[in-house]
Amino acid sequence: MAAKWTAADMPDQTGKIIIVTGANSGIGYETARALAHKGAHVVMACRSRERAEAAAARIRAENPRGELAVLDLDLADLASVRAFADTFTQQYDRLDVLVNNAGIMAPPQRMTTKDGFEIQFGVNHLGHFALTGLLIGRLLATPKSRVVTVSSGAHRFGTINFDDLNWERSYSPWKAYAQSKLANLLFTFELQRRLEAKGAETIAVAAHPGYTNTNLQRYTRSFSLLNKLLAQSPEMGALPTLYAATMPDVRGGDYFGPDGFMEMRGYPKRVQAKPEAYDPETARRLWEVSEQLTGVAYLDDVPAAREA
Repeated sequence: MAAKWTAADMPDQTGKIIIVTGANSGIGYETARALAHKGAHVVMACRSRERAEAAAARIRAENPRGELAVLDLDLADLASVRAFADTFTQQYDRLDVLVNNAGIMAPPQRMTTKDGFEIQFGVNHLGHFALTGLLIGRLLATPKSRVVTVSSGAHRFGTINFDDLNWERSYSPWKAYAQSKLANLLFTFELQRRLEAKGAETIAVAAHPGYTNTNLQRYTRSFSLLNKLLAQSPEMGALPTLYAATMPDVRGGDYFGPDGFMEMRGYPKRVQAKPEAYDPETARRLWEVSEQLTGVAYLDDVPAAREA
């Protein structure tokens, strides 16, 4: 891995179909932009068509080698997730990379998705769990495809509270966020175990952006000063995701983040999640609960995936 790897070091992506959720701003926007410049056909999966079309227009004005398409996706509504998957599979016969990027962070009051889930658990984890499952056929049919899920260093403060996953008894904005980001990693590593057991070429990997100045922090005004002092740009924050999505040395189960102090900023490198993220029993249980909550079941014909 290059010491100071940047988007310019990405291999050519011509001919690849790549979905980026939450691609209209922040890290998602920079991810979509960089991939398009490398020749990929990027599907920008966004909740607001107006903002997504505006973002696509800004990228197109730079004359990228690749193409951009906008499809509606509201991860807070499982019906929208299913509609997106239906539309995508009707229009595309392959999927090289699914970038599960969209997220919501620490709203001060408990909010719920259309299906009644606490919004961070519902959007950050369950929405992407369902989306991946509904697209798994296209992924498995595409040689060397990847699922890249964006987590956060905040996962280190998270626990999976199976007795109150949706924070109905009490709500803590940051604990709920940390739980959702730990869920992202448990999902990634369990997905990789199941893909390996199936003998699939598809791999599952994760990334985190470090401390990046994006509108994800819109609910936390205290970040405004810290952002100016400590945060890196969205272009830098997108690098671990881009590395995970494109580089040939990436292996299933890898996790990438910035190489600087406490993984807060810097260039991409392989990093380690906290030990609980690799626990197969917690991951198996979360997978089963996620299937029950979303109604989306996949890769369940792989009994070896339930083993360490």
